[in-house]
Amino acid sequence: MSLLVVGLSHRSSPVSVLERAALTAEAQAKLLQDTVAAEPAAEAAVLATCNRIELYADVDKFHAGVAELSTLLTRHSGVGLDELTPYLYVHYEDRAVHHLFSVACGLDSMVVGEGQILGQIKDSLARAQELHTAGRLLNDLFQQALRVGKRAHSETGIDRAGQSLVSFGLEQLAAGTAVPDWARGKKALVIGAGSMSSLAAATLARAGVAEVVVANRTVERAERLAQILAAAGDTDVVARAVTMDAVPAELARADVAVSCTGATGLVLTAETVAAAVEGREAGPDAPRTESAADVRTAATATTGTTAPAGPQAGGDRDDENCPLDLATMPGTAAFSVQGEAAVAGMAAAELEQHAVWVDQGDAAERAPRRPDNAADAVDDAGAIAALAATVAVTGRVPERRKPEPVPAVPRPAPALYVLDLAMPRDVDAAVHRLAGARLVDIESLAEASADAPMAADVEEVRRIVSDEVAAFGAAQRAAHITPTVVALRTMAADVVASEIARLDGRLPGLDERQRGEIRQAVHRVVDKLLHAPTVRVKQLAAEPGGAGYADALRTLFDLDPETVAAVSRADGGADEKNRGPV
Repeated sequence: MSLLVVGLSHRSSPVSVLERAALTAEAQAKLLQDTVAAEPAAEAAVLATCNRIELYADVDKFHAGVAELSTLLTRHSGVGLDELTPYLYVHYEDRAVHHLFSVACGLDSMVVGEGQILGQIKDSLARAQELHTAGRLLNDLFQQALRVGKRAHSETGIDRAGQSLVSFGLEQLAAGTAVPDWARGKKALVIGAGSMSSLAAATLARAGVAEVVVANRTVERAERLAQILAAAGDTDVVARAVTMDAVPAELARADVAVSCTGATGLVLTAETVAAAVEGREAGPDAPRTESAADVRTAATATTGTTAPAGPQAGGDRDDENCPLDLATMPGTAAFSVQGEAAVAGMAAAELEQHAVWVDQGDAAERAPRRPDNAADAVDDAGAIAALAATVAVTGRVPERRKPEPVPAVPRPAPALYVLDLAMPRDVDAAVHRLAGARLVDIESLAEASADAPMAADVEEVRRIVSDEVAAFGAAQRAAHITPTVVALRTMAADVVASEIARLDGRLPGLDERQRGEIRQAVHRVVDKLLHAPTVRVKQLAAEPGGAGYADALRTLFDLDPETVAAVSRADGGADEKNRGPV
């Protein structure tokens, strides 16, 4: 069996495609179950965030595995394979290991060096374990990826290159001004009450905003977050909670709005934002905005589609499918390495408890985003064949960044700043065209981060990744031959026992001391004959290309394949019992 990953990310795909392909928690579970039920795959795990959707599997056939995993991604994402294929990448065996380790270290993140991905990898492994789709290979792989990521953050300064996307997004809104200077005295509206919204609210409070208004479909969650913010002893922020119906009025009062929900449609339309900008006091020099009708006409002419006429209520994001989900990492008091820094001293433990409380909410409130659309994948055999053929020649499908640029139009300082951290998006992209508003969303963050300078520590992290990939491959290859070596020694022990029993029958007059001496002598001879070959074969098997030594050993000693398989099953079962959480 061999490791295979098929996926797409912000580096290979436009954000609009990632947005449409986003998987709900229910869709991820069904994808895992369908993957292990397919013929080529024995194990499966899904890593799904705002930045990426990746399906990992242990497969016995490369081409069949690529075809099956591609088809399953298409079926469960609802995006046709002919549309999805240009953006898919494929990694196999050591390349797949290298890819996951790089992801775990933050080298493949939108903001290089961010540590939040570690929480998502941990969650992906836990999900696969819960559904019993992760076996020995994926358990070892994902747990080692977590160790590599932690090593990179502890042994290098990669944290200096990375930050939370909340902080990065606020920096983009501030456009060169220090965030505390930009935020001081402003009124903020935070839409959503999940862990990302919690971090956004806390970060704004620490930056010096005068007021934070929390809007959420479930008012109790908004009130809880507002109470935590108001109770913080190191800020003077005024915090209160409102219902979603109050969002248009609060938006007209706000200077900055942050949205991260799990809504199935737009939460803020261009009309809503335009009306808010027109209805607030923006100062004598504030520009006159385009009308809502003008924005809607321009958006329709550009995209050929019309967004919903008003906000649609949706579930709280609750960290689902978001690269900003801030899963708690061991050794920190808050959501993540960067999240802890962002909310340091801001009742971090209470915010963490709030996020856990939100996550335990009624999952039934979250509506599925799309049907499986299984029929869309029926005629995709040609696209699958082309993808598999390309990978067979190149070793993988190159990951290529294809952003959808947003025209940069010089304009005066906006009256309203909007940060959209949701995927699918909460805020109508047509807001980019409003002269009185500045919108920063996942797409524009991807553009900004592509040009961000990388820290010198990145090269050291890359070296760590390379070393860890080599060590993981050697360990896996050595483990692959261990059952064969055990089976060989078992066979030798059986031969010794058989011969001793035969000797007892032919020489019944031997006393117990003599029998013991003969037994020990025979065992020593067998052990000495097997010691050097078994030690050497383990060393050779750990080297690249050493997988064939197990087959050679089985052939030379005529070992029963079922005996070797039985050892493997017993060894795997023991590993599962002894394996604990990372």
